[in-house]
Formats: sequence, structure tokens, C-alpha cells
Amino acid sequence: MLNINGITVRLGGRAILDGASAALPPKSRVGLIGRNGAGKSTLMKVMIGQLEPDLGEIEMPRGTRIGYIAQEAPSGTTTPVEAVLAADTERASLLEEAETCEDPDRMGVIYERLTAIDAYTAPARAARILVGLGFDEEMQGRPLDSYSGGWKMRVALAALLFSEPDLLLLDEPSNHLDLEATLWLENFLKSYPAMMVVISHERDLLNNVVDTILHLEGGKVHLYTGGYDSFERQRAERVAQLAAAKAAQDTQRAKLSEYIAKNSARASTAKQAQSRQKMLAKMQPIASMAEDPTLSFEFPSPEELRPPLITLDMAAVGYAEKPILQRLNLRLDPDDRVALLGRNGNGKTTLARLLAAQLPTMDGAMNASGKMRVGYFTQYQVEELDGDDTPLEHMTRMMSGKTPGAVRAQLGRFGFSGVKATQKVGKLSGGERARLALALITRDAPHMLILDEPTNHLDVDAREALVQALNAYDGAVILVSHDRHMVELTADRLVLVDNGTAKEYAGSMEDYIAFVLSGDGGGEGAKAKAAKKDDKPQLSAAAVALQKRAHEAEALVAKLTKQRDAIDRAMLDPSTAEAWLARLSPADLVKQHAQISKKLDAAEAVWFEISESLEMAAA
Repeated sequence: MLNINGITVRLGGRAILDGASAALPPKSRVGLIGRNGAGKSTLMKVMIGQLEPDLGEIEMPRGTRIGYIAQEAPSGTTTPVEAVLAADTERASLLEEAETCEDPDRMGVIYERLTAIDAYTAPARAARILVGLGFDEEMQGRPLDSYSGGWKMRVALAALLFSEPDLLLLDEPSNHLDLEATLWLENFLKSYPAMMVVISHERDLLNNVVDTILHLEGGKVHLYTGGYDSFERQRAERVAQLAAAKAAQDTQRAKLSEYIAKNSARASTAKQAQSRQKMLAKMQPIASMAEDPTLSFEFPSPEELRPPLITLDMAAVGYAEKPILQRLNLRLDPDDRVALLGRNGNGKTTLARLLAAQLPTMDGAMNASGKMRVGYFTQYQVEELDGDDTPLEHMTRMMSGKTPGAVRAQLGRFGFSGVKATQKVGKLSGGERARLALALITRDAPHMLILDEPTNHLDVDAREALVQALNAYDGAVILVSHDRHMVELTADRLVLVDNGTAKEYAGSMEDYIAFVLSGDGGGEGAKAKAAKKDDKPQLSAAAVALQKRAHEAEALVAKLTKQRDAIDRAMLDPSTAEAWLARLSPADLVKQHAQISKKLDAAEAVWFEISESLEMAAA
């Protein structure tokens, strides 16, 4: 049991946590969620004793071993496997003592304890965790200083998981992971034997791993049973109940105020009016659950260009005359939605930079439309924003020559209106800075968006808003993301970057996830299995291509139909609206419905045309 008793934390004169209280059941798997800046990391720091609250306390059983990743990544000449093994301090201490101990009785105790804690299987367990997080055998033996900060944080995560604390605390553990490692982590956490509190904006992780949601809002915490989808349903019911209670209270207040105004001056009714005045004064106001009006994404639509936007013909790309990817054959059209799959280090970012014209081809050819504009988002752009400037100053520089109205309009599309536009970037949250970077790269209405891990600083609501904006965007999208919820809702084509090249992945996202979890890692084995789903006779190359196009068209129709149906339900009964629609006004819902319906009509026409061609080919 972990009890959060009236925790209040004030930072900079503002109450981040304000009397937060909750009782977390033993061995529960808790998802700590809330909007960016709500105080999730602050509460976790109180749990580990890193931050002293102004009021309140955290209660937990005496002797509880708490595990938390330090902010500084491990470094030095130590190897990843050595760093992970060192995390089990009891094992390390016993092994060291065993080397010098001369007391036979004590040696017996040491060996008995080493056996009890599975000390001799520890190297194998450490290696399995490291493999799951992307370290092959060669990488496990290299010094930590040979790795980037992101890979070092993976080692820190591996060490924490290996140590198996009684209370495992994770703050955005997937931020430094690729999709494959994220899937492994989720699978690992499902079987974690002790209590866990994880801060995450990954909807799938929150649905598949946690059994309790601790929602932080307005300095308070509320406990919900189940995963994230269950939380959304329960919270929607709570919002509706609060709204009904507030409406009833407002009506009662109005009646009391009216009675007091009419009867206070009459001697015969003054006593009753005075009584009602006291009743009104004692009535505690019911707060409405306000939505954040600044949560906004709207990508400006580019003018139409004839397809294709880009073609790669046996292209090669790399660095310093060393090719990373070769034999690249790819065509991108204006309405494509492509997700790049594959482990970090396989070349996804290299391919993205080639498509963004930041790297030249080393062999073969890349042909791109001369009028095409590309918006390329990376985490580096977020980190390189000048903290002393405002969003308005950043955008004014980037849109030199444009009117102040045009500059303000572009900022407004991403929620930076009013005072938000003139607030110092250094005071913005990570999610707000990510929104500003997206606003900057789309200032000239690009024909293609290339997004490399765009969700790292975004909370769940912001991710849903981004998905909606991408689906409404009229240009092409190239997506690299470990958030499979976003990939599944956004991408129509999957491209696997593996073994020094990039090829269309024939299976669905579900197929790819299954192959990764089965240990194939989405590599050549996954492609082979995807190609051997059945033992039907071999089709011609043309028929295979048609089948693939038919599958893609059918998937797009299904996705658009699902979106249109969700909008229909939201228009009929706003209380049942999904999160990404609940924030839209009735007029915006009508607009979204028209846009989705138009895309659906076009997608169905393409599907029917391909299906007819496929039938003719099979005849």
C-alpha cells in the first residue's frame, strides 16, 4: 500500500500540488497521467524523497526498495552488461565478500543467499533485458562512453528493471526507445512482480500494462480503476455528473438570490430571507472541468501538385562516403501516409533526411517535384529553440516579409494566441515547445511533412489532437514514431528499414507487432513470415502489386469509415464523443465530417477500381 496524504508543493509561488491524496493498492500497476505541466514528475519526486512537500506526506511499508532512473545517464568505460549487473547491489556485495571471506560458516550463508537471489543466472537475465532494449551481443561489450545519451538512458532503464525494486517508478520510459524496444518494454512490464507507478502518454502502454489510473488535474489526484480507455469513459461520466450538479446548483443559487432580493426588506419574510442568505453563503461552488483552449494543431493546406512528389531509383545514402542504405526504390504521392519501421540505428532518420533533401544520394537517383516544399520535424528543433525569444519573435523571423496578421494566424493554428504568443519560450512546457516547432516548420504550407518522433513531449490529449490534424492535412506524411496508436491511426503504408535498405512491408501493423514480440524483431524473418501467410499458388508480379494496393485501399476505407462514424456519434450525442472530437465545436464537427466524407468517397472509388482490375487479372 502506498498512501498519498494531502501533498502540497508550491514552486515559484504557485501550488503545483494542492492537497493531493490517494491510496494506491498493494502491487497495483498505476498509470500517473495528466496534462503537461500538471505536476506528474513533481509528485514522483516527492515519492522518492527527492523533493520535500510543503504539506502532507507519502506513506509506504518500512524497508520498501524504491527504483527510479537518475537524471544523469551512466557513463565511463563500464560496459552496458556490467552496469546492469552492478544495479543488483546485494549480489555485487556478496560476490565481492565471497572473494575474501575465510569464515566457512559465513561462506555458507553467502552462497545460500546467492542461490536464493538467483545470482548465478544474473548475467543471462541482464543480457535478455539489454537485448530487449536493442543491445546485441557486440553492443553489450562496448564502453558506455561510446554511446549517445539516448542509448545510455536505455542502459539506465535496463539496470532499473534488472534490480526489481519493490516500488518501480518510471517517468516517460519510452521517450528514448524505438517502437520495437517499446513493445518489448510493455511486454516486460506486464509480468513485473511488484508495485509500479509509471508516467506515460502512451495510450497502448496505459491500456495493456496498468490496472489503475491516477489522474492529476488542478493540483488534485483522482483514482480510476482499469486502463486508459476505461479512465476516459469514467471521466466522461464524472464530467457529465459534475456538469449536471453544477447546473442544478446554479439554478438553486439563482432561486435563493431571487428570494433574498425580493424578501429581505419585508418584515414578515426578513427572517426567512436571512436564513436563505446563510444557506447561500455556505453553498460550496462546484467547479466545472475546463478544457485547455490552447490545445490546437492545424496544418495549413498546400496547393495541389501532380504525383509523384518523390521517386527513388536504386538510390543509396549515407555519411562520409559510407552508405547506410542502398537499393532504395520508393514512390511518394501527395496523399501518401507512410510510417517508417525498424530499430533505431537501422537508418530511419537517414532515409528521412534524404527525403527532406538534407542528404544527397550517393548512388542511383532521387527525383523530386521542383515546386515541392517539405516540413521536417526533429527533436533537435525543439531543443534548439531560443529560450529568451517568444513564439511571436521566432515566427516573425521565419516569416520575414509576411504581415503581422499572417504571422499571428500561423501561431494561432497551433494554440499560440494572445499572451501565449508573447511568453518566453524558456517558460513553455516541452509539449508547447514541440507545438511551436511544428508551427515553424509548416509556416509555408509544405506539401510533405516528415515527422521524426513528434510525440515525445506531448501528453495523451495533445497526441490525439495531432492525429486529428494529420488526418485532416492535405499533403503527404512520413512518420517515424514509437507511438503505435498514432501509427495505426495515421499511416496507410508501412516501410521497413532493415538490413541496409528500405522496402514496403506487406503485412499490417498488427502483423509487425506480433513478429517483434515473437523475437523476429521485424527484420527479414518478419518479411518472410508476412509473405508466407498461406500456401496459395504464386501470382504474377502485376497481380501481387494489385493485391497490395487493394489491401492498402481497403484499410484506408475502413479507417475513414471509422472516423466518420465517430463524428456521427459525436454530433448526435456529444457526451459519447471520443477524446479527439470532444474539444470540437458543432461547426468544427460538421467541417470535419465533410472533409472525411470527401476523402472516403475518393478512397472508395479507388478501392472499387483496383478491385475490378484485380478480378480481371485473376480471370
